[in-house]
Amino acid sequence: MNVLVTALNAQYVHSSLAIRYLKSYCRSAGLEIQTREYTINHELLDILADIYSARPDVVGLACYIWNIEMSLQIACLLKKVLPDAVIVLGGPEVTYGVEEILTDHPYIDYIVRGEGEKLFCRLLLNLPDRDSVKTIEGIACRREDGTVLSGSPGIITDLDTIPFPYSEQDIVQLKDKIIYYESSRGCPFSCQYCLSSATQGVRFFSPERVCKDLERLIAADVKQVKFVDRTFNAGKEHFLPIVRFLARQPGRTNFHFEIAADLLDKEALDAFLEAPAGRFQMEIGVQSTNEPTLAEIRRKNHWDKIVENVGRIREAGTIHLHLDLIVGLPHESLGQFAQSFNAVFSLKPHQLQIGFLKLLKGSGIRANAAKHQYRYMDWAPYEVLANARLSYRDVRQLKILEAAFNYVYNGGRFHYLIDWLIIRRYKGDAFAFFWDLAGFWEAGGLHLLAHSPKNLYKHLRDFCASRFSSDLELCLHILKADALTADQGQIRPDFLPWNLDRYAQERNAFWRDEEVVSRYLPQFTFTNWRELNKRYHIEVFGLNAAAYLLKQPVPEHKSVAVLFSYDSGTICFQAIKPNDFFKGESI
Repeated sequence: MNVLVTALNAQYVHSSLAIRYLKSYCRSAGLEIQTREYTINHELLDILADIYSARPDVVGLACYIWNIEMSLQIACLLKKVLPDAVIVLGGPEVTYGVEEILTDHPYIDYIVRGEGEKLFCRLLLNLPDRDSVKTIEGIACRREDGTVLSGSPGIITDLDTIPFPYSEQDIVQLKDKIIYYESSRGCPFSCQYCLSSATQGVRFFSPERVCKDLERLIAADVKQVKFVDRTFNAGKEHFLPIVRFLARQPGRTNFHFEIAADLLDKEALDAFLEAPAGRFQMEIGVQSTNEPTLAEIRRKNHWDKIVENVGRIREAGTIHLHLDLIVGLPHESLGQFAQSFNAVFSLKPHQLQIGFLKLLKGSGIRANAAKHQYRYMDWAPYEVLANARLSYRDVRQLKILEAAFNYVYNGGRFHYLIDWLIIRRYKGDAFAFFWDLAGFWEAGGLHLLAHSPKNLYKHLRDFCASRFSSDLELCLHILKADALTADQGQIRPDFLPWNLDRYAQERNAFWRDEEVVSRYLPQFTFTNWRELNKRYHIEVFGLNAAAYLLKQPVPEHKSVAVLFSYDSGTICFQAIKPNDFFKGESI
């Protein structure tokens, strides 16, 4: 029997953990299956042709909110060109509402509900006797009279019975992509917007098994491992040995976890912070700070503990912090979302994801949609359009805000200008700034376009000119500081007030004076001018901009020379004393 299992990933950099689990589990039972991956950006007929070329007897499709429509289209086409092939769906998007799927899509033969490794393997072993398939709990199919037979979703209690999902060939092919991994299934919480609310409890792979698996990925020098655990730190006896193991490992591999920040005690936090810089990333789902909202979605945030732990992580500077908010939760109006936004933004995450509520099949919030007057998309991804507290007009504007925010803040290029504008012009109200920026974005049609980094500098210049013309010169100098502290200083828009050759004589004199240079760069050795210009840059700023960049008083001089170093991959900068640079000028 020729079996092919496939998934349509959202992006090329993604990979499918699910289909690799199926392949490894089936192999352990003596069944060999093929796997193929595509993305939702591939042409439908190209995918069809590629699957057809394998002449499969059975085709399995892993279904999620981002690919369900396209997966159903492929399944329909496959039945036309391979009428004898058995079409099987699995994944979270088809675990619920199976009657509707099988009724509306006659070309689907079976649906594997829940965790599919054992179920899919049993289905394949029983396919020669179709009647026996109907006895498998968790396999949905049609009876002879056309009605749907469906049992409870499958759950694997002993996760260590599932083989390691990645072959050596997989690891080589995925080395520079995102490799997904899990150390547990389930979640200790019952957040009503999440499918984890439909199941109870958490099950863990043993820490010994996890460390053995991860050792293989580290040895292969993979770029990033992203844990898909709903809450990685749900059990301290489980996650702490894993964190300590990873903190000791060599190599470049980065590990991304979804963390409940308020569950971290001092011992656990110390273990995370003992790792070298860049080893860990944390994604922390705050979602809302509005208490009635949190109560309605059955979520408890210990805000003081979140603030304390995130502050310590941010201060350490070794872990990339990604915090999440959700637009459209119950009882949260636009004004209350603004409060949540400002509270989370004040924690200074490296990235803040503004997500929009999705009323997933099987979730508690979808079951109670009428209670909160939800209007949402009838098809995947079932995204919120409005509710009792939030109009579609609000949701639409927040969508534009999200787009501008992702470019301007999450892109990581404009923190100096953003901070200055929020503090000096928006009285500390970050949401007010981004709301105003969203209005500017929409007025210029920028929400309909893609933007290069260089164009973003221009848009921010135009925004400042339209709102704060009297401060434009200072804004441009701060924007220049952003340009020199992002992208290794390689993006330098022409319209910014660069020194160019104005201080060429002073710069040359500075670099030729080894005694002076050694005060700022003790390890410096001159090689040639080309290499020097690649590794260092000196730019002169006005007093106000320099004081803001350096976060300290600057010498009483009409301008300040700042030395930028790109030597170690980490951008550093420092003020040069006036006497060491402006020689011959009145100071």
